[in-house]
Amino acid sequence: MTTKTNRLARREFLGFALVAATGLASTSLISAPAIAAPRGPGRRAIAFHHTHTGESIDLVYWADGKYLPDATHRITRVLRDFRNNDMHPIDPKLLDTLAALRAKLRTNAPYMVIGGYRSPETNEMLRATTEGVAGNSLHMVGKAIDLRLPDRSLVTVKRAATAMKLGGVGYYPSSDFVHVDVGPVRKW
Repeated sequence: MTTKTNRLARREFLGFALVAATGLASTSLISAPAIAAPRGPGRRAIAFHHTHTGESIDLVYWADGKYLPDATHRITRVLRDFRNNDMHPIDPKLLDTLAALRAKLRTNAPYMVIGGYRSPETNEMLRATTEGVAGNSLHMVGKAIDLRLPDRSLVTVKRAATAMKLGGVGYYPSSDFVHVDVGPVRKW
């Protein structure tokens, strides 16, 4: 019994040490200096304007084969739940999908963001007041965004996103946005 107890205690210690080391590493990465990488080949950039907060961001988020921690943190801040200011990391695959969509549409215009991350509380409130809000929405895990582009029609954005087959695409013309996520490929 002592050997089993020792193994369990060792696993708990190692698990705690791993979590602590990861936390220290991510803390030091988040405090990295501002992005100085110029746009160009081998770099991925994104631009957002949040329609509810008025915040805008236009930056390189990936360069030299890696995601830039300061940039992804700034994106997380802009795409937070604007109703309660809760934040959740945005899935890098979503950023890559959005960068690819802008390239496919041949635009440098910022995405007009209707909603990015959505806290569980906000999601429940919306489910109670709005038709079609999923209980297990990918917005709650940073894998979905509702948006439009100022220089492209909504139907053009929907068609391009659907053709890419990189996740889900929802078309909401009466609310003037397209939903894009990095879940299973589907459309509605």
